[in-house]
Amino acid sequence: MLRNSLFIFSFCLILSGIAQDRPILPNDSTFIEIEEDAQLFQEISDLDPQRAALLSAVFPGLGQIYNKQSWKVPIVFSGLMVFAHYINHNNRIYHALRNAAIITSAGGENPFVNVTNLDGLLRNREKFRRNRDFLIVLGTAFYLIQIVDAHVSAHLDEFTVNDGLSIHIKPSIQSTPLLSQVLGASLVINF
Repeated sequence: MLRNSLFIFSFCLILSGIAQDRPILPNDSTFIEIEEDAQLFQEISDLDPQRAALLSAVFPGLGQIYNKQSWKVPIVFSGLMVFAHYINHNNRIYHALRNAAIITSAGGENPFVNVTNLDGLLRNREKFRRNRDFLIVLGTAFYLIQIVDAHVSAHLDEFTVNDGLSIHIKPSIQSTPLLSQVLGASLVINF
């Protein structure tokens, strides 16, 4: 089911990229302004945000490499591997508890020593099923966030960052209304 959802999402992403290239209203004056802005964007930036998103959708981390942010690739891979590990772990325990509940309800011997009755097996089974399903949702969100990150990073490539913009946290000594002094921190923002 997850594989089908990812396929449908990738297919929709590809179709949206194709649909964006075709003019909808060629005689509209706003369309001409948008087209000129798009040409201006292509002159400023070497990166295509749709391509970055598509690369990240096909192979996680590839959009970040395309954006020349290869330091993010280990974060993406480790995040996806952690989710995959815990989904697999919870799924294995869920299936073991489900099989133990089936065996116990049929009159067989309970293979779990710590859980003494059928009700405990069923509660633990549902807990691990919920954990597995929640981790699938979080893993899918993580996958989608890395696609959005690649798309946004490609868009932000055209912007220049002012070197004068900075934030510093400095220790400070401040006086109080009672004429005593207090150690603190000050936040200095330079524009």
